[in-house]
Amino acid sequence: MKSLCTQVIFVALVVVAVAVAAPTEPTKIVRSEFDQSPEGGYNLYFETDDGTIRQEKGLVKQVLDEDKKSRDVIVVSGSYSYINDQGKQELINYQADEEGFKAQGDSIPKAPVVRR
Repeated sequence: MKSLCTQVIFVALVVVAVAVAAPTEPTKIVRSEFDQSPEGGYNLYFETDDGTIRQEKGLVKQVLDEDKKSRDVIVVSGSYSYINDQGKQELINYQADEEGFKAQGDSIPKAPVVRR
């Protein structure tokens, strides 16, 4: 009797494990746009059926390097949003340029304010 009960529990656990591990439907892109200018700048937009949206713009900018020589860089700015585990939309805005990458959004931890 004990052996049969153990076998039933084992089979039940296997069925649950297979059900949990079953593949889910892949996310589908519902809208996608990309335009590039001859100078190297671009506009990007895409949206998926799970509520994720990303939009981005790249512009060519001339900056001076360490040797004071002019060079082209692409300055990128944009945003993306997604639905978090609690069903709330999260929005992240970002910019990347010759000074680095900067992002802002409610879900990004903030550095503590040091008071003197």
